[in-house]
Amino acid sequence: MSTTELSPGLVIQGFAPPLRLSDFKLIAFDMDSTLINIECVDEIADAVGRKAQVAAITEATMRGEIADFKESLRQRVALLKGVTLESMEQVYHERLQLNPGAAELVAACKATGMKVLLVSGGFTFFANRVQERLGIDWALSNQLEIEDGVLTGRMLDQPWGDICDGAQKRKTLLGTCAQLGIQPSQAIAMGDGANDLPMMGEAGLSVAYHAKPKVREQAMVAINTGGLDRLLEVFA
Repeated sequence: MSTTELSPGLVIQGFAPPLRLSDFKLIAFDMDSTLINIECVDEIADAVGRKAQVAAITEATMRGEIADFKESLRQRVALLKGVTLESMEQVYHERLQLNPGAAELVAACKATGMKVLLVSGGFTFFANRVQERLGIDWALSNQLEIEDGVLTGRMLDQPWGDICDGAQKRKTLLGTCAQLGIQPSQAIAMGDGANDLPMMGEAGLSVAYHAKPKVREQAMVAINTGGLDRLLEVFA
């Protein structure tokens, strides 16, 4: 597969630009470290002095060194037991930021009539707010169990299943395409970690954003420097 650096920090492989943004009808985003600047689970863990322990598991999982995402997430969420809603609010207001170019890319996609999907192994507490902030059409993520304003260390099952892992991301992308009456080849999928690869493998255009090596290698577009809106450089 031919690899070309379109411009510094923007690598393409397996196709020749330019494409037309209007050829695509859906864009699906991962959230943590893609649309936003943090891994929320790591920052929540900081409130109970367990960030280093949780972050080590997160890093190994995103690199693909821990294959079972569901078990990895259960382990990390168990370490969040005792975190208060007040601490969660602090993470959102003091640490969570949109990554550069996120609002611009979403706006550009919506301007062409594309639908936008956020599908995350993170948590509804943050994903639903990011959805509202960016005007995203659909969001799917994991729900933390909260009792008396405190995390229990468990997650709640939802109508679609228990945990949003790579398989669920793929299923959600394909289901959204079917709902829209489009082919997966008309979708863009964007992420940074190994659990994004199943949905990226189904999309007509796969995009790695400041991603782990395994993800950069398999993506059709790799944005290694700059903001999310650098994707627009690929299009005519």
